[in-house]
Amino acid sequence: MRNDISKVKNIGISAHIDAGKTTLTERILYFTKRIHSIHEVKGKDGVGATMDFMELERERGITITSAATYCEWNNQEINIIDTPGHVDFTIEVERSLRVLDGAILVLCAVGGVQSQTITVNQQMLRYKVPYIAFINKCDRVGANPFKVIDQIKEKLGHKAVAMQIPIGIEDKLTGLVDLVSMKAIYFEGENGEQLVVEEIPKELLPEANKRREELVDIASMFSDELTEAALYGDIKENILISAIRKGTINRQMVPVFMGSAYKNKGIQVLLDAIITYLPSPDEIENQAIDLDNDNRSIILSTDTTKHLVAFAFKLEDGPYGQLTYIRVYQGSISKNDTIVNIRTGKKVKVGRVIRMHADKMEDIEAIPAGYIGALFGIDCASGDTFAAPDFNVTMTSMYVPNPVISLSITPKDNKSEINLSKALNRFTKEDPTFKAHISKETSETIISGMGELHLEVYVERMRREYKAEVITGMPQVAYKETITRKAEFNYTHKKQTGGAGQFGRVAGYIEPTEEPFIFENKVVGGSIPTQFIPSCEKGFKKCLDKGPLMEFPITGVKIVINDGQSHSVDSSDIAFQSAARGAFIEGYLNAKPIILEPIMKVVVETPNEFQGSVMGSLNQRRGMILGAQDQGYMCVIEAQVPMSEMFGYSTTLRSSTQGKAQFTMEFATYRQVPKNIEEELKETLSKKSKSK
Repeated sequence: MRNDISKVKNIGISAHIDAGKTTLTERILYFTKRIHSIHEVKGKDGVGATMDFMELERERGITITSAATYCEWNNQEINIIDTPGHVDFTIEVERSLRVLDGAILVLCAVGGVQSQTITVNQQMLRYKVPYIAFINKCDRVGANPFKVIDQIKEKLGHKAVAMQIPIGIEDKLTGLVDLVSMKAIYFEGENGEQLVVEEIPKELLPEANKRREELVDIASMFSDELTEAALYGDIKENILISAIRKGTINRQMVPVFMGSAYKNKGIQVLLDAIITYLPSPDEIENQAIDLDNDNRSIILSTDTTKHLVAFAFKLEDGPYGQLTYIRVYQGSISKNDTIVNIRTGKKVKVGRVIRMHADKMEDIEAIPAGYIGALFGIDCASGDTFAAPDFNVTMTSMYVPNPVISLSITPKDNKSEINLSKALNRFTKEDPTFKAHISKETSETIISGMGELHLEVYVERMRREYKAEVITGMPQVAYKETITRKAEFNYTHKKQTGGAGQFGRVAGYIEPTEEPFIFENKVVGGSIPTQFIPSCEKGFKKCLDKGPLMEFPITGVKIVINDGQSHSVDSSDIAFQSAARGAFIEGYLNAKPIILEPIMKVVVETPNEFQGSVMGSLNQRRGMILGAQDQGYMCVIEAQVPMSEMFGYSTTLRSSTQGKAQFTMEFATYRQVPKNIEEELKETLSKKSKSK
């Protein structure tokens, strides 16, 4: 680390699934001489891309975790984070963008703006990350980079402007015309490492002049000097670059570059663009909250002599203990420093300070402000702020979406049970979107996450990394029971066992209510002594855990007791609890009990062409469509669907919309189960009780 903050770039590479993020990162590492040979994401050589270092990532050919690395280009340092494209691993993109100063949005020249591109764009907007776009796969059949630029304008609402035009397209792609220098660039040599700069081919000159005019037109909005130069027809390169840079950093324009990462075309020019147009850490304003001063915002400085402020954005449990990825915003972290975890208030001594290159590490002395590094053996959670002692400030945390899908998991044997608990401890700490709990009703271990692929990957990791063999199954849906009408009860509990017996009579009525449970005492004349009223309430409450109808928890009942009888010797706390339980069952079964099921609010975002099939799939799942809104080429469908019908929906939705739709799901209400479903549930319950 050179510690010259103006020569540092912290960038992320984000995109929709299969747009070529990891391939692009691999080429960047090759051209910056960080690696010496190129390996493909789904390569036949069995090595796989450098950044996809997990065995699972190499097998599936997808990125699961964000990986950090660094390289140098033109005497400047670039810290890169390669992020996943699957919506299931959205937290990886979220936490990476939280700590980055700039980004590259990769788009496919054929697919253009896809659903995850829109999600990533929203995440960049949330953290105000300036970015440049790279239209990849210009060598593919059907490639049309200018159509993609139009989509960026229409669907993402950005002022996107071409910085280059391709020389040839599809399999005839040979080079690019740079609209800033107005030169043609060809990529020659075995891996395109030799750049040959020539004059623009005559047939492309009219197109190049037209596109350059558009570029100058948009860039001149950010520079009076450029506007003046354009009027006199004397535009100097440095004035144009300065205007484009200003517009990019302010997030008011998106410069669009093109090429083919797989065919090694356009990478060196893109690296130049990262250095030229994306901001250094000292050009971005970062704020923290001063906890000692009414939570006021303070602006952080990249001065290494000031108090330390750093943000832990990702945790990994490696063979040598917990690895904490950290971004330093102010001050610096050195070996043997004492730092404070603001959330817990605990002081921590820093041991090893390292720099990451995918899964390889390099020991360093310190991480100065503006840099991304990692610490070993620090106990913390994802999203914690570290600061110097006596400097009580915190960074705002990142946005964590709620899990939408669950699975029940059961360990196969005792050894697996111990390993499973270790795995769950680690995974829930590392990934805030992965949750685990034990169901009170069924005593099953339930894991929840962002999608079926998300949970599938974690179950596979439990098997591989922890040797925890588990059986997965559908979790039991959280059904409930309630009543639909008023019913009276009058129950006497009598028990003679020789000596003092048990006696208690409880009378009153049960009726439906909006509240989960209400108990009311209307006993007059002391027919039930005052000291036994709490015993009655306790007895009634115990009945709520398992309903007499189908053993589901009970909700929405009001119990009123208005009469009873006691015995001077045989009445006791236990006797009245038992009397209350008997009274409850008597009244409950006469009050027309029904089963309730959880209903989820489901919002599906889909391209318009799939609107019909999405609505059909929701109707098939007993869904009630509440409305549909057109948002440009996308349609947002809102529905209420029973939770029991939502298992496996993400797979169905992806296959019926070519992976272009996505959905969110949250609890809405409870509603009565239809008769046929109730019969099925009763049948399942009777089979279960017989098998016991």
